[in-house]
Amino acid sequence: MRFESGESMRLYRQTVEDFGLYTGLELTDEEFAKLTEAAGKMSAKMRAVRIISASGITKRELEHRLIQKGEDAQNAKEAVAWLTDMDLLDDSKTARNIVERCIHKGYGIARAKQALYEKRVPKHLWEDALADYPSQQSHILSYLENHPEIREDRKARDRVINALLRRGHSYGEIRRAMEELSLQMEENDG
Repeated sequence: MRFESGESMRLYRQTVEDFGLYTGLELTDEEFAKLTEAAGKMSAKMRAVRIISASGITKRELEHRLIQKGEDAQNAKEAVAWLTDMDLLDDSKTARNIVERCIHKGYGIARAKQALYEKRVPKHLWEDALADYPSQQSHILSYLENHPEIREDRKARDRVINALLRRGHSYGEIRRAMEELSLQMEENDG
């Protein structure tokens, strides 16, 4: 919408209908202030809907992203509350989804914790989300088996170990897998 002053404002249809706006309508300063406030609130809500539809996100992360995108802090807080009231935003469900993706990718528990931290999942939800984290020993073994050069080259072995550490596996788990693999190699050779 463009005003006589040359100023323009992007409005959603709902806001236009709520205020009964039409071309040539004269607004008082009070009406204009209310329109500006309503437009800001609607903008934050619609941006919040677009963000959550694209990926799983926590309340805290959504509020942060809305403010980062230029929304007013209070409008961002209200948009998060609005989505929460409609059961579209659930931090514990988001935490479980993040952990499931990490398990699927074969990450260790340390990498899953890092993902929860990066997505701003409240710490009190971590324990439940990580409670049934399965052993990733088979993923570590598979990774090691795909790098046969580690048997002869110490630098290659160190690179593979570092890669597994970055994937969130503990050194103890990696060492156990390497021991198991060397036992398997001995059995296959014999």
